[in-house]
Amino acid sequence: MDVDEIIKYLDGLGGVLTLRPAPGDGSPEVSWGDVFFYHAPDGVVPKTTQPFATIVTKDYPGDERSRLNRPDTFRLNVFAGKDAFISWTGHEPREAATRDADPSVADTVFAHPVYGGQGWLAVVNPGPRTETAVRELLGTAHRLARVRYERRAGPATG
Repeated sequence: MDVDEIIKYLDGLGGVLTLRPAPGDGSPEVSWGDVFFYHAPDGVVPKTTQPFATIVTKDYPGDERSRLNRPDTFRLNVFAGKDAFISWTGHEPREAATRDADPSVADTVFAHPVYGGQGWLAVVNPGPRTETAVRELLGTAHRLARVRYERRAGPATG
């Protein structure tokens, strides 16, 4: 899966706001070229929540283990939640930092090298081995984000 395929898949889930920071839009330079996905059916970036998935195209300070500065390399990051995290890694999110293998290996689901402790999973350059898993994880992350959004919005009035 490439970046455009991931974006197209998420757009098809409904209510997804996709942000692609770029020069001149007021975003921090470090975020340029990356992609952030929010559940925001109103098209407004939520002020009280993080994205439910991101695509990063370069190493961030303190997050160099995936070696994203290699040519044509990106990492999909997905908030999986506790249950999916345990299903994929075999352990609790709080144990992520001490258990996972090399986060630079492509087409492998692993605990996010920085945010695994919060239930995030990641895949460098998703490919044939992880495409089904990526779609499932993105669907779960989208559902969790939608539930949080609806809970914060409260009951509909009218």
